[in-house]
Amino acid sequence: MSPVSGVGRAEFEAKDMIGRADIGSHAAPSTGAAPPLFLALLGLLGVLVFVGLGVWQLERRVWKLDLIARVDQRIHAPVVDAPGPRNWGGLSAADYEYRHVRLSGRFLSGANTLVRAVTELGGGYWVLTPMRTDSGFVALVNRGFVPQERKAEFERESGGSTSPAMIDGLLRISEPGGGFLRSNDPAANRWYSRDVDAIAKARGLTGIAPYFVDADASGAAGWPRGGLTVVHFRNSHLVYALTWFALALMLAIALAAPFFAGRRQRSVAR
Repeated sequence: MSPVSGVGRAEFEAKDMIGRADIGSHAAPSTGAAPPLFLALLGLLGVLVFVGLGVWQLERRVWKLDLIARVDQRIHAPVVDAPGPRNWGGLSAADYEYRHVRLSGRFLSGANTLVRAVTELGGGYWVLTPMRTDSGFVALVNRGFVPQERKAEFERESGGSTSPAMIDGLLRISEPGGGFLRSNDPAANRWYSRDVDAIAKARGLTGIAPYFVDADASGAAGWPRGGLTVVHFRNSHLVYALTWFALALMLAIALAAPFFAGRRQRSVAR
């Protein structure tokens, strides 16, 4: 075999390899075209989802502002009689909670119910005492807060004065179940929420209203201390909305960046 023929064969093999590589380079885009399109569609879906969440937060903000306005109006409205049994069927938090109401009657003798609480005065207990109203039904009255060191005193108390009493305060809806990660334990007399039904059952109360009343401050220096109801609604919906819109904008920019980069390269090539 001559040297020339060997060189020719090597040249032919090299051209053959180059040709195969060229075919592979032309075939590659056809197999890899789908993933970029899929990622683009997925990114577009993400933009729409983020925009939708932003709009939803704006709608929630409108609802929250309306709620705050309605509650503020109820708190500062003139005192009205607490709803009786005829109104209990349609009683809801949206329509009744935080109304300024009045109860007239006598506190019932028997054990108070002390519910764990944290207030601006520190940790302690709410003192809930049942009242037999002049209208005949029973309602739980949150007479106010007592500190931890006064717990035993109010556990022994018979339930406050049984003489006629008039209580003004804010209507509150029952808090069933318990507190955060803590369940009420009626058998052990441990309470973490003001669960009207459970307290009524534990105390043998019947004909009880499905709400309780947070008593206003009495002005007296003693205990329990009323008027400590915190009426505050967190309203961060605008911040959340701006966050979602910002994420949508950043994702849209990330999707558009390759397109504009390609156009810039083509313009430079020309």
